[in-house]
Amino acid sequence: MKKVLLSIIFLFSLNINVFSHIEHYKNYNYIEYELFRNNDLIGFHKYDFIRNNDELTVISDVEFNIKKLNINLFSYTAKSKEIYKNNKFFSFSSTTNQNKKEKYVNIKYEKEQNTLQIDGSSFKGPASTDFIVGTWWNHEIIHKKAQISAISGRIIEQTVTFIGKEEVLIGDKKYNTLHFNFKSSDESLPENKKLNTDIWYEEDTFLWVKAAFDKRGYWEYRIKEHN
Repeated sequence: MKKVLLSIIFLFSLNINVFSHIEHYKNYNYIEYELFRNNDLIGFHKYDFIRNNDELTVISDVEFNIKKLNINLFSYTAKSKEIYKNNKFFSFSSTTNQNKKEKYVNIKYEKEQNTLQIDGSSFKGPASTDFIVGTWWNHEIIHKKAQISAISGRIIEQTVTFIGKEEVLIGDKKYNTLHFNFKSSDESLPENKKLNTDIWYEEDTFLWVKAAFDKRGYWEYRIKEHN
């Protein structure tokens, strides 16, 4: 109980002091992550940040392959475009090929209704503007009651717990981080639909440094470079 209360207090203080908008990423142009499964490098995730006056476009490119004895067991590619105008979410679109199965999602902010309109392979309909697309680079996700799948548009209600401050070593670089756990609020979901992911953000810059989850193997995103 004490840990939960400390987490709530900590998150509230972050919301007041620093977690207000995406302006914290105004100095980033490129971020790249390496993706590991059971400590084997299997792919990458790259973000390009493109600015045009008051508009920010974030282009994402993901690719990984799981092989055994040179046989391709699972392949995954995804591309997305996320647009913000005046530091506010405007739209998101993605296409994903998951082992030859096509998935997609298009999300648009509807100003008149003040809603997000989702057209995805798993969900179609309106959603609250208090939800966020599940692209982990934006630290505002720690304050949201739900995230929207960047693959299919599925709405994932979440519980976020602050685990603590941790020093993370990636390669020869040390990061002072804030460690959070994200879990599905709905315990009745089947295991393959449940969210249970740990995310580490750099304490001073709120840069996404690392992610980890256990699903048919132990997966990790580790930051490779940024500028």
